[in-house]
Amino acid sequence: MAEGLYQSPAVAYPSLAELTRLSEEMRLQCTDDDLQVVEAEFKNTARPLLRVSQLPQPSLPVNYPRTPGYRPVQEKNPHNAWYWRCNIKGADTGKLAGKTFAIKDNIAVAGVPMMNGSKILEGYTPEFDATVVTRILDAGGRIVGKSNCEHLCMSGLSFTCDAGPVRNPHDETRNTGGSSSGSGALVASGEVDMALGGDQGGSIRIPASWCGIVGLKPTFGLVPYTGAMSLETTLDHLGPMTKTVADCAVLLEVLAGYDEGRDPRQYAKTVVPEYSKLIDAGISGKKIGVLKEGFDVCTEPDVVEIVRREVDRLKEAGAEVEEVSLPIHLDGPAIWTPVCMQGTYKCLIQGNGSGQFWKGYYPVSMQEATSRGLYTRPQDLSKELKKFCLKAEYLDRHYQNKFYAMGQNMTMVLAKAYDDVLAEYDVLVMPTLPHKAPKLPQTDDEPQKFMLPNTASFNSTGHPALSINAGSSEGLPVGMQIVGRHFDETTILQVARSYEKIRDVNK
Repeated sequence: MAEGLYQSPAVAYPSLAELTRLSEEMRLQCTDDDLQVVEAEFKNTARPLLRVSQLPQPSLPVNYPRTPGYRPVQEKNPHNAWYWRCNIKGADTGKLAGKTFAIKDNIAVAGVPMMNGSKILEGYTPEFDATVVTRILDAGGRIVGKSNCEHLCMSGLSFTCDAGPVRNPHDETRNTGGSSSGSGALVASGEVDMALGGDQGGSIRIPASWCGIVGLKPTFGLVPYTGAMSLETTLDHLGPMTKTVADCAVLLEVLAGYDEGRDPRQYAKTVVPEYSKLIDAGISGKKIGVLKEGFDVCTEPDVVEIVRREVDRLKEAGAEVEEVSLPIHLDGPAIWTPVCMQGTYKCLIQGNGSGQFWKGYYPVSMQEATSRGLYTRPQDLSKELKKFCLKAEYLDRHYQNKFYAMGQNMTMVLAKAYDDVLAEYDVLVMPTLPHKAPKLPQTDDEPQKFMLPNTASFNSTGHPALSINAGSSEGLPVGMQIVGRHFDETTILQVARSYEKIRDVNK
């Protein structure tokens, strides 16, 4: 633009009356002279904002042609697991060639509508691919749709999605588990070969357990979160959901690795092993700790019985299996809760799905769409999320970030406790969830069981954790969770693969 010509400012200038009102609300006690100075200075404040809005923003690459696709009709949407259908073909060759994928609908796929389970975001179409999407396509995968997820990913159950409840393929009256509900149902029913999920308190492992598939929450930062809608940046994880351990290993191999500084959760020198070539190495001599407290939290005896029985069978593969006690595990949910509550409120709600105070790539269009939706239609938030916001706002106003800080401090203590035990044992095992999949509710007022005592801790500490099907009771799957050292997914996958062989031979 020619120098000296008028251009509309990037932000509206505040009036003196508005500045007066802000000063009163913020209890700043500014004088009239102070406010007049601020009003006069604001043009200088706005000048760099105009300039930064003129500069070309970096974007994530979009490398493969696609059409917008379509929203499937009910008759062609088993279990209500699909949000959107599309057909995006990746590279002709690669580790994922010939494999079909569903992408959880909190992860951006360029040119494909994204709802994240909520009317708040309905109508938004991202112009970029999340890094994990690019990696799948570069490895030869074919993306055939976006999977329904829970309302802004804020539920471990599968009835809060504004597109309707996602039904369990093993029993249509039951919960699939959330928030990666559609991904779990689509893999379990054979609609796709593999899927992506997201996990902040168990949202990959819960549907994996109740759908009877493999779901891995990787080490914090191993898989880039770039281009996905965030809940809380210290809890966010993306990971694979698959039928088999071999599929989980090869998908992790593709997803993992440094993303050129776009995601501050990552380490630049992270080395990604060829997991798929290592999983059959066996576990002879490995020490497996059976976490006592992980069984104590179970509310259904058959879950305890099934997982204890199956853990013992790992001795057939040559592993040493011993019970270990770690009482602080019982405090894991209490440590996780204030971080999740206050952090998610700041990041998801006030930060419009990406938060702030971290270096990296911010999905501006997604942030803007979330902001507009939250401002114009807050009444369309789910009942659970409305209650969540009220509680978080109350804590913020009366206790500021005190409990968030205390939760983060205790996370270090919790992480060290697990690390100390994992210095003696190669992995820890326990039930993924304390009970089997409950019935889908008839109303949103029905009380729900707490299902996070064995999953949420590892979002806090960042330890990798995998759920694998250990059997079933009353026709419903029961998951066994395997937890390992940071960045030692190899051992977790080896234990899971060894168990899978024993399980499948004895079917």
